[in-house]
Amino acid sequence: MPAVSQPTTTLGYALFATRWLQAPLYFGLVAAQGVYVYKFFNELWNLILRCVTGQANETYVMLAVLKLVDVVMIANLLIMVIVGGYETFVSRIGLQGHRDQPEWLSHVNSNVLKVKLATAIVGISSVHLLQMFVDVHHTSQHSLLWGTVIHMAFIASAAILAYMSGPMAEHGDRPHKGHGQGVGLAGEAAGAAVSSVPAEFALTVAAPPAVRAAAPVPAQAATAPYDSHDGYGSYETGAEARIRDAGFPARKLLEEFDEEHPRGFDRETVARLGKLDFVAARRNVVFVGPPGTGKTHLAVGVGIRACQSGHQVLFATAARWAARLTAARAEGRLADELAALDAHPLLIVDEVGYTPFDADTAHLFFQLVAHRYERGSLIVTTDRPLGRWDEVFGGAAPALVDRLAHHAEIVRLEGDSYRMRRATSAWAE
Repeated sequence: MPAVSQPTTTLGYALFATRWLQAPLYFGLVAAQGVYVYKFFNELWNLILRCVTGQANETYVMLAVLKLVDVVMIANLLIMVIVGGYETFVSRIGLQGHRDQPEWLSHVNSNVLKVKLATAIVGISSVHLLQMFVDVHHTSQHSLLWGTVIHMAFIASAAILAYMSGPMAEHGDRPHKGHGQGVGLAGEAAGAAVSSVPAEFALTVAAPPAVRAAAPVPAQAATAPYDSHDGYGSYETGAEARIRDAGFPARKLLEEFDEEHPRGFDRETVARLGKLDFVAARRNVVFVGPPGTGKTHLAVGVGIRACQSGHQVLFATAARWAARLTAARAEGRLADELAALDAHPLLIVDEVGYTPFDADTAHLFFQLVAHRYERGSLIVTTDRPLGRWDEVFGGAAPALVDRLAHHAEIVRLEGDSYRMRRATSAWAE
C-alpha cells in the first residue's frame, strides 16, 4: 500500500470533520419534535373538551384521532431521521448493551435509512388520504383525485427505492469485498508460517435457522470458512458487512458454544463479555487454555456480537498480525498503521504462543498493545499462561503483559481437545 502524503491526509481529515456541521441540524429536529409534542396534546385537549361538551360527532372524533395518529407518525419519522441520520452521517451512538437500543440501530446505513423513511412517508400519506375519505362530503373531487395520485406516487417511489437499494448495496460491496481483505491483512506473506490455519480454526458455519433446527451441528465441528454471500439475502446489512470485513475464519456464535465440553471455565464471565461492556470500557480479554478447548470459538462469537452491535472488528492470527506490522514498518508507515487501527474498537489476536517471535517482531507486538492501551480493546487467545509469555516474546514479555493484563478479563479453559475427542470416538466406532 503506497504511503499517503501528509497534505492529502490532513485535507481528508479536515473534510471528514465537516460532518459535525450536521450535528446542529439534528438538534434542530429535536426542537421540531418538541413542537409536535405540543401539537399532539393541544389536539388531544380540544378533542376531550368537545366530547365532554357534546359538540363532537362521530366524524369529528374520527378525524381528530387520525390527526393524533398523523402527529405521532411524523414524530416517529423525526426520531428515525434524528437517530439514524446522526448514526450514519455524523458519529456512532454508543448504546451497546442498553436495554432500549433500537433493533435497527446496529445495522443502520444510508440505504436502510432511505427505505425506512420512504415507507414512513407512505404511512403518513395513507393517514392523510384516509382523513380525506372520512371527510369526503367536505372534500372536493379534485382534492381526492390528486391526493390518491400523490399517494400512489409515494408507494411507487418507495417500492423502486427498496428494489434499487439491494442491487446498489450488492454492487458497492463487490469491489469492497476484495478490498476488505487487502486492508485487513495487507502485505501478508503467503508462506506456510503465515497462511497455515491450525485445527482450532475449524469452526462451524452458521446455517440458516431452518437448517440448524433440522440438523444441529456440534459447536466446534470442522467446516469451510464463513462467507456472508451464502444465501442469506441479496445484499448485506451493515452488521453482515462488518462481520465479513472482520476477517473471521468461520461464523460461530456464542450461543453455539458447547459448554459441556471444557472441564472448567467461567460461564458468568463469558456471559458478561457477551454484553460487550468491555468494548465500551476499552478493556481487554484473554482466553487461555490448551488447544481445542474453544478459545477461538469464544473469540469469534464475541467478535460477531460486537459487529452486530455496530462495532468495527478485525480478526487475525498472531502470525498474520506479525506479517502486517512487519510490512508496515518496512514501508515506514507503522505509526499510521497503528493509528488506522483505532477505527476498530476491537482487535482479535488468535493463536499467541504457537510460534515464538524474534526480538523485532516481539517489539512490534509490544507497540500494538501499548498503542491500544486504554484506547481500544483486544481479545487474545493463547495456549499458555501469561507468566510463560517470555517463551513467545522474550524480553518484551513483561512490559507487554503488564499493559495487556492491567485492564483485562482472563478466562481460563480447561479440558481435552474437542477435535481429538471426536477423532477418538470415530476411531473407536
